[in-house]
Amino acid sequence: MKESVAKAKVLIESLPYIREFNNKTVVIKYGGHAMVDEQLKRNFALDVILMKYIGINPVIVHGGGPQINRFLEKMQITSNYIQGMRVTDGETMDVVEMVLVGKVNKEIVGLINHCGGKAVGLSGRDGDLLQARKLKLEIRPDDPARTPELIDLGRVGEVTHVNTDILDALDQQDFIPVIAPVGVGEDGQAYNINADLVAGAIASKLNAVKLILLTDVEGVKDRSGDLVSTIRKDDVEDFIASKVISGGMIPKVRCCMSALESGVAKTHIIDGRQEHAILLEIFTHEGIGTEIIK
Repeated sequence: MKESVAKAKVLIESLPYIREFNNKTVVIKYGGHAMVDEQLKRNFALDVILMKYIGINPVIVHGGGPQINRFLEKMQITSNYIQGMRVTDGETMDVVEMVLVGKVNKEIVGLINHCGGKAVGLSGRDGDLLQARKLKLEIRPDDPARTPELIDLGRVGEVTHVNTDILDALDQQDFIPVIAPVGVGEDGQAYNINADLVAGAIASKLNAVKLILLTDVEGVKDRSGDLVSTIRKDDVEDFIASKVISGGMIPKVRCCMSALESGVAKTHIIDGRQEHAILLEIFTHEGIGTEIIK
């Protein structure tokens, strides 16, 4: 009986959050270990199904870096990264699209549907969902007198427009969209886009109440290795300059900043290795991970 009462108390604690987020959109970037571990994959599927059943509209954007790496290794294609972004030539782009759209996306959709949800898989090409252009990465030298260096990342893009018509139609039919981060340029070419940046762009366009990025770490940590629970937007660049935020965490925090500037209410970087991480963030007062706020 005590265990049953404890469960009832958990439900009561979540009631204000269910009321607050009813009919609201939450965009989730799904990646990291949560996409590899079988139990975590199932937990993720059940979490988003529960969200949908209680009136929250989850929109999922997934990554697939490890899966892409495995295919590239089999084909003996070497990957290079700059500031956490994969340099993508034409051959690599073919593999990226094949793996993200043809394999990873379908596996996520299949699991959600198998667990009792209604999911539909999309790439940025579908309905011109993600319109893109070539990304120009600018590297600023330590010496301010020197000219910044422009880096060519190949077929790496950035989102120029999100066409939400197809997402609105799916929402009206109670489907959960699962989106692969492949965009389409004006020339019809596919572009590899960082999944965090895609999630941020979609969250901004949909006026999402939350943007949640799942990672393989607890969140942003300071120099002592302690979790930073809250970061203000104005402090992010100082964290990057001091190397507290580096590597693959840079595009994550920058996409959070951009989303906040575009009207997203709250952004979170949380540990996807934690069971039911999404529910813990949404339905508990303490939350988990790092919250980036205005």
